[in-house]
Amino acid sequence: MSDSTEQQAGKTIHAGGEWLEAVSGATREILDPADALPFAVVAEGDEKDTDIAVAAARSAFDGGEGPWPRTSVAERAALLRRVADLLVRDREELGLLESRDAGKTLEEGRVDIDCVADAFRYFADLVVGEGGGRVVDAGSDDIHSVVVHEPVGVCALITPWNYPLLQASWKIAPALAAGNTFVVKPSEITPLTTIALIRLLVEAGLPVGVANIVTGPGHTVGARLAEHPEVDLVSFTGGLVSGTKVARAAAVTVKKVALELGGKNPNVVFADACATEEGFDTAVDQALNAAFIHSGQVCSAGSRLIVEESVRERFVAELARRAGAIRLGRGTEDGVECGPLVSEQQREKTEAYVASALAEGAVLRAGGSRPEPSGTRPATGYFYEPTVLDQCHREMRVVREEVFGPVLTVETFRTEEEAVALANDTEYGLAGAVWTADAGRARRVAGRLRHGTVWINDFHPYLPQAEWGGFGKSGVGRELGPAGLAEYRETKHVYQNLAPKPVRWFAG
Repeated sequence: MSDSTEQQAGKTIHAGGEWLEAVSGATREILDPADALPFAVVAEGDEKDTDIAVAAARSAFDGGEGPWPRTSVAERAALLRRVADLLVRDREELGLLESRDAGKTLEEGRVDIDCVADAFRYFADLVVGEGGGRVVDAGSDDIHSVVVHEPVGVCALITPWNYPLLQASWKIAPALAAGNTFVVKPSEITPLTTIALIRLLVEAGLPVGVANIVTGPGHTVGARLAEHPEVDLVSFTGGLVSGTKVARAAAVTVKKVALELGGKNPNVVFADACATEEGFDTAVDQALNAAFIHSGQVCSAGSRLIVEESVRERFVAELARRAGAIRLGRGTEDGVECGPLVSEQQREKTEAYVASALAEGAVLRAGGSRPEPSGTRPATGYFYEPTVLDQCHREMRVVREEVFGPVLTVETFRTEEEAVALANDTEYGLAGAVWTADAGRARRVAGRLRHGTVWINDFHPYLPQAEWGGFGKSGVGRELGPAGLAEYRETKHVYQNLAPKPVRWFAG
């Protein structure tokens, strides 16, 4: 895989099998967040480009030669597996591109590509292993009744900037496995690996018009996709404000809607989890990973540490010490553990949250400022120190609102009941974790947490086989697992009378 001459010329809109410039001719420079310098140019599409892409997806779904929805399950699964193989082939290039585009470390980028390949293989295996439908007993041998699943149609897939390719794969792989066509709109600031994925789909042999991409901003491309009358489903991952706009626009045409809108995730640590030196070290290490992976720009980040009061001081002191030792720098440099934030806007937002927390009485234990420039940290890059804020309370904005930056808040509790109440005191409900050596307590607390994913004595792992979604304002719908595939299907009941007779309801 390498940059094509089309991409270098700003031809990054793919519709109906063609790579195109924006109808308006507009382009956007893509910046490397490590130094704020441009390193790629993409088309800046708008409503007109969106309409062209939707028309191509509609045509590929409804008709044409060999329409994708009527290909066999075996053919669709085989194509998904070919895509996974191509992802493995291009792992290094894609990982580097993800690192430069989103600011994450190169190792994080490589892991993302591995997870993307796993997602394509998982949905290939899932769809090919299914039966021919669910038989419904109609109470008569003369009736054959079956519930079958069919593709929704044209899917609009709107993805975020923090995990560009991974989030795209969670939507594209099940959409294709189910037999849909799609138009994907990646974030306008991190679109490059999604463009690369479309090229791999074409290389794998996906028919013309099935996969389409429009690069451009949310207020034009995303808004048009959400309202478009020829779109049958819209799947959106992003912020709460944008997600509510998508849902409102999609409601006019009664589309299927799936929304994943972020979280404010608790990481609850009981004292018994720290009773041994190994247990203490593990809990601290995982709290760091929960909060500071990808500079905290993760919807499931464990940004709220809720720790039992008896171990709070020791735990926070060690956490702050280790946070201060995290090596910040350009993600492609050896030894770097944490990269920059994705944009200057994101860094300024993070700084504002820290400033408000300190004004409201939080105690700064680590970080809280921009680091000094260095050989791996250009002065122009969007770097911010991993920050630990102690003595936080529920009225603080930084505790209640999603920061999406390297900021960890600390709250304390004395009883199990108080721990559960603090963990659930959020309008979001995406993910959370509980750390304890007591198996009974682990099950009790996990059962009471109102979050879509709960980890016990761990943080951040996900399984392609398990559904991913949330409660409350974290969204609606599920991704991954069988439920993730079901999002991209409609259900049909087929009732066949093998011995039809007149019913004689009416005279005549």
